[in-house]
Amino acid sequence: MNQQNVKQTTIKCSDGELLAATVYEPTITVKGAVLMAPATGIKRQFYGNFANYLASNGYGVITFDNRGIGGSSTVPVAKSASSLQCWGEKDMPAVLECLKEVFPNTNYHLVGHSAGGQLIGLMHNAMDISSMFNFACSSGQLKNMKLAYLIQAHFFMNFFIPFSNAMFGHTKSQWLGMGEPLPKDVAKQWQQWCNGQGYVKTAFGKTVHQHYYNELTLPSLWVNAVDDDIANNANVADMMSVFPKLNGQTLTLTPSDYGLSDIGHMKFFSSKSQTLWPLALNWLDKH
Repeated sequence: MNQQNVKQTTIKCSDGELLAATVYEPTITVKGAVLMAPATGIKRQFYGNFANYLASNGYGVITFDNRGIGGSSTVPVAKSASSLQCWGEKDMPAVLECLKEVFPNTNYHLVGHSAGGQLIGLMHNAMDISSMFNFACSSGQLKNMKLAYLIQAHFFMNFFIPFSNAMFGHTKSQWLGMGEPLPKDVAKQWQQWCNGQGYVKTAFGKTVHQHYYNELTLPSLWVNAVDDDIANNANVADMMSVFPKLNGQTLTLTPSDYGLSDIGHMKFFSSKSQTLWPLALNWLDKH
């Protein structure tokens, strides 16, 4: 795929925080523009091949690292004040504003991976988004997980996160293959939200005093896989329930239907899973 219109940039948030981002510019007429919102602790490079696929099909794309992650980690991780909440309230809105500047006068879409779709209701400018395509986006509620995986998830959330935060001042999630090292408040909110119902809803009226979940009506497609232990159907439904007016559809994938041995929580965006990518492209083309 054509890589010539890929460039690195820096995005300034409303509080002055700087985010590392990558812009993918189509070499053909722009059909729309996509905010590629990452999963917790996943760097923007993970989405590069997928973003280039969208750009080669006419969509401008910006991928980015949330504050405290990858190229947006401007201080030692143990000193980072980042949280899941500020990712939704500060980082994602700033990236959307940059997307609008780089690709003016078009439709704007969010492609969310896990947390990337969960946090849209914290964006003050979310009404500017025409549609949302989510993969593996769910509440991650522990009690809805099957027993074998629940034991692992319970260990990570309720033992490893508090232990690592106390010992190191941050969560060494990379030790367990869970992405980049996480700022302590990111991991702490992740733990709290996955132990409750409706993920971010557990923080309404506590740390979250203004949100837009009740107002969003945009068309959305929530895609998960049968072999995803986290974003199972019950947890997808639980997350969707936080958006009372959302125009939401669901699609559950079986790997063998697409010539794949597995998809799980992460592999939709892998270059080995390109048979899945037309699902996102077709959605964007329709909206």
